[in-house]
Amino acid sequence: MSEAIQDVDVVLKSLGFFMKRNFLANLLLAITCLTSGASMATPVPAEEESAFTKALTGGKLLFDTRYRYELVDQDGLTRDANAHTLRTRLGYETGKFHDFAMLLEFEGIAGLGAERYNDTINGKTSYPIVADPEDAALNRLQLSYTGLPDTNVTLGRQVINLDNQRFVGSVGWRQNDQTLDALSVKNQSLKDTTLFYAYANQVNRVFGTDSPAGIWNDAHIHLLNASYAGLPFGKITGYSYLLDVADSKALSSATFGARFEGKHAIGSGVTGLLGLEYAHQSDYADNPNNLDFNYFSIEPGIAFGQWTVKVQYESIEGDGANAMQFALGTNHAFDGWVDKFLTTPGNGLVDTNIAVSYAFKSENPYLNGIKATVAYHDFSAERGGANYGTEWDAVVEQTFEKYYTLGLKFGRYDADRLYTDTVKIMPYAQIKF
Repeated sequence: MSEAIQDVDVVLKSLGFFMKRNFLANLLLAITCLTSGASMATPVPAEEESAFTKALTGGKLLFDTRYRYELVDQDGLTRDANAHTLRTRLGYETGKFHDFAMLLEFEGIAGLGAERYNDTINGKTSYPIVADPEDAALNRLQLSYTGLPDTNVTLGRQVINLDNQRFVGSVGWRQNDQTLDALSVKNQSLKDTTLFYAYANQVNRVFGTDSPAGIWNDAHIHLLNASYAGLPFGKITGYSYLLDVADSKALSSATFGARFEGKHAIGSGVTGLLGLEYAHQSDYADNPNNLDFNYFSIEPGIAFGQWTVKVQYESIEGDGANAMQFALGTNHAFDGWVDKFLTTPGNGLVDTNIAVSYAFKSENPYLNGIKATVAYHDFSAERGGANYGTEWDAVVEQTFEKYYTLGLKFGRYDADRLYTDTVKIMPYAQIKF
């Protein structure tokens, strides 16, 4: 690790010293001081008390429940996974009081019926993995402040999704969100510009609170992301993600990169699309390995009528023993929905894929807006070029009357020189408001 990076790390860590061990306790203390501090000194004026009561009672109820059935047929295992899971979230977000607002949300994940799947902690290793273990936890607890011009400051357990979530995301497909205990600042003072910084000292992962891998509670993570949308045909973003993860030292890394997303009309009713991204990842903090990897993605596409077609070439470097990883990314959304490549193989990965999407239009409100996508992936090693396998994916989803979503997702991985043939069928239903 270079001296410059070390110096920056020392400065940024000092900003988060108060979050190191009793993060949520400190947040609760701050909320208590905010709500009761005035009454400890002088009587609160009636209009002030009324404003506080209005903020407290005039907020928004948060409710989200999702049922999913996940069938996994994987060669090499004696049984198929049949996972019926139900995720329910219940929370409340207050209105603003002196530019402060609070959000509190609990989450419960339950298995329905017999556990005929490996949830990563139930020991049922004869079944394929469906990483949705039963759990009950505090999903979000955050205090936000908007009193600075064009700025939002959030302290607490929160969801952070950056860009397309390749490097930082909440892993929304799994029943348990990935959240960060963090202090984040988002500023949009400059025209067409968004500046974002977050310091996090804990990662609450999708594996749940009962899993040894479920919480990284000794971390120093710095996320810096700056984007400019004032270009004629798109937006450009630069980012720096520094991960010091004591619970998983091999995933400690420094990643620097840039991304471009653009679109441009190229004819009557036809729009050209382009995504470009480059990133470099090196070892950081106490990582015992020597990492020096590049990431590259080019994604041209075209949209016309109700159709969208995208082609992608994605290259992730590996050296034979280690490879570039996406420790905080929403990895399910990339490299196939069968989830064979959530961890990049040691020889790296090249994913050449094409996706065709169609948005239905109908006078029937229950059919209008149905979205369907079919994708094909060809996987190979970045180092050596060995053929890993191919995959077909498909999804159909419809949201109607704003709150209700029905969907069906399918994936089939045909192995060549890595992993085994696997089929997944995943219907789901969600209510969210």
